Amino acid sequence: MPELYKNYIGGKWVEGRSGKTFENHNPADRHDLIGIFPASGSEDVDCAVSAARAAFPRWRLVPAPKRGEILFRAGELLRRRKEEIARAMTREMGKILKETRGDVQEGVDTAFYTGGEGRRLFGETTPSELPDKFAMSVRAPIGVCGLITPWNFPMAIPTWKLFPALLCGNTVVLKPASDTPHTAVKLFEILGEAGLPPGVANLVHGTGGEAGNALVRHRDVRLISFTGSTEVGREIAATCGQGLKRVSLEMGGKNGQIVLADADLNLALEGALWGAFGTTGQRCTATSRLLLHRDIKKEFTEMLIARAEKLKIGDGQDPGVEMGPLINEAARRKVERYVKIAKEEGARLLTGGEICQEGELAEGWFYRPTIFDRVTPDMRIAQEEIFGPVLAILEVKNFDEAIEILNGTPYGLSSSIYTQDVTRAFRAVRDIEAGITYINGPTIGAEVHLPFGGVKESGNGHREAGTTVYDIFSEWKAVFVDYSGKLQKAQIDIE
Repeated sequence: MPELYKNYIGGKWVEGRSGKTFENHNPADRHDLIGIFPASGSEDVDCAVSAARAAFPRWRLVPAPKRGEILFRAGELLRRRKEEIARAMTREMGKILKETRGDVQEGVDTAFYTGGEGRRLFGETTPSELPDKFAMSVRAPIGVCGLITPWNFPMAIPTWKLFPALLCGNTVVLKPASDTPHTAVKLFEILGEAGLPPGVANLVHGTGGEAGNALVRHRDVRLISFTGSTEVGREIAATCGQGLKRVSLEMGGKNGQIVLADADLNLALEGALWGAFGTTGQRCTATSRLLLHRDIKKEFTEMLIARAEKLKIGDGQDPGVEMGPLINEAARRKVERYVKIAKEEGARLLTGGEICQEGELAEGWFYRPTIFDRVTPDMRIAQEEIFGPVLAILEVKNFDEAIEILNGTPYGLSSSIYTQDVTRAFRAVRDIEAGITYINGPTIGAEVHLPFGGVKESGNGHREAGTTVYDIFSEWKAVFVDYSGKLQKAQIDIE
């Protein structure tokens, strides 16, 4: 019998109110049922928000260093159980063990980094314009925060949001992706063991249309942090705008890697393969466009095809596998649709472009690494996010054209350039329209102590990770202490 899982509300594992459920399957083997989870609705969300609201007055008064100590304990528990969680995550969402271990490690790193910030939630002191008056600014918690997270980083992204929110003194309700509910259960088991008080963090499973929408619209939720598609992010922003809620959006990307004629081609090749086909291309920072200087394009393309065709595809639990499945049938259909569109628009298929149907691969959502040439900047595969193992090659004649084409999409999340010319490297840093730029590295590989997020349709101006995340999850309060013993009027001329 498959295991039946529950929501986590008020420090207890509870069944969904509606009685409806959904199944969670292994994308590498659609017949492998991981478990059955509650398909929560507005009633469940209301219970979770009520628990978070009730816990807020006490949690906000716990000193930030003490809140940080709980996160340290959670990080240590994640570290101890890294292998167990990584293997369960690979079974649940498909990416290879090397990557799921990294996913858990991001959670560990975030716990330790955030825990340390419990002694560094700095405000500012500044001179007052008046005598015998002290001026400073401090951070204050916001209240109940709703966190909506995707399936491709089912441990890293929830911890990116959850840990800073908790450190700032907020209480939270997490709605994880319905493709990866089991990893969220593992995280909340650890939070309970680490000593997080009941009601401070609550977990509600379900779809975005039901549970997610109810969370966004709930009147007692003061902040929404969302990672997902630009289309859904727009809708969330509009709803939060009506309710005057704070909203942080981390959305799509159409990231490009530039390879100039002076680049180390072997290094650039490793970067392109990792950026395009790591996580089966299912990252918001994945390399989906490869901008090659015309002088090296032929040589580099031949190197790329040879390596891509040798990538071992299969169940990510096999140590020899280099690329796992897509997350579900809908994701594979989307990739198929874009491959068809690319052909119709005149792009030339160099390799891939088909479902893997041999042997055990036929039981999962596998698709071959796919590379297109003769792609022009206006083609849909050069403009729209595919979220799969599809790489578009565009030829450029010089550095300036490469920058122009790279910037020529609605997105601006991640970017990369391979060159040994320091002048061009710094011009790229200056001129590329993206929240992240890598020099001689792929478009993937963010670190938890630096800001993460994008410009244009990749985000709404906020940055997660690093110190900037605390500007999302805290309010600034200005404080004035007048010890002059008399009324002093700022900005008023003295007669």
